[in-house]
Amino acid sequence: MPDMMNTREVADYLRIKERKVYDLVAARRIPCSRVTGKWLFPKALIDRWVAAGAENAPAGVRVDRGDPPPVVAGSADPLLEWAVRESGSGLAVHADGSLDGLRRLAAGEAAVCGLHVIDPDTGAYNVPMIERGLPGLDVVAVEWARRTQALLLAPGNPLGIAGPADLAAKRARVVRRQADAGAQVLLEHLLAAAGLRLSDLETLPVPARTEMDLGLAVLEGRADAGLGALAVGRLLRLEAIPLAEERFDLVMRRRDYFEPPVQALLAFARGDAFRVRAAELGGYDVAATGAVRFNGP
Repeated sequence: MPDMMNTREVADYLRIKERKVYDLVAARRIPCSRVTGKWLFPKALIDRWVAAGAENAPAGVRVDRGDPPPVVAGSADPLLEWAVRESGSGLAVHADGSLDGLRRLAAGEAAVCGLHVIDPDTGAYNVPMIERGLPGLDVVAVEWARRTQALLLAPGNPLGIAGPADLAAKRARVVRRQADAGAQVLLEHLLAAAGLRLSDLETLPVPARTEMDLGLAVLEGRADAGLGALAVGRLLRLEAIPLAEERFDLVMRRRDYFEPPVQALLAFARGDAFRVRAAELGGYDVAATGAVRFNGP
């Protein structure tokens, strides 16, 4: 078969009727491109699509047995968790880190992934990780918010910490996040910019699974510092030193973008109550919420 197949050729290749090919195209369930009015099907993507639906597919590749559960996996975010509850979307939240969310999305275990991961080489957010973690999948990334990430410190900042370099110089007890968390990737990136490694810090033996858990460790005196969303620091009335602005995206399969749960959440995020809550929490810029930042093949 040629590298680019037409509808008849792809029907022959898949041993299905040509009418079924058109049905799959209409349902956005098959990789394809429209060129000069004709549908073309890249053979490499068709092979990947077939493999993803096969029994005993390679680890991490989605086995397509139906719709994913209405779950938002990936990173925790106070504004997102509030909006999921208030929107009546029917979505549930299972937050265990950005990269864990990508794996769950690829495996069909979640409909949406909350993602905020910096690419240390380029400084770009999310898109490089999507391209590496979900190659060839028909995913779309929608901006949820711009968030401020900050060093969260005990009230009054008793150690006088001014930035990442002081974490080592003042022997601060640092609560870290799990390796799958976008905040942990950012922390190690900021440390590298200061000429430090994570091993140079005195870290707690057990990572915090969410930014709220991290903030509580500081508030309760079990740690002196940690990197988390400024909104978490404000909720817990911690001292906070802003360090970076990041883009937090919602990533999903293209077909799930059009489903009622996601549409209900995004419609709610266009309303006044959402903007008011973002301002109350602090550390959010929601001017571009809903903008498409990545649209896969």
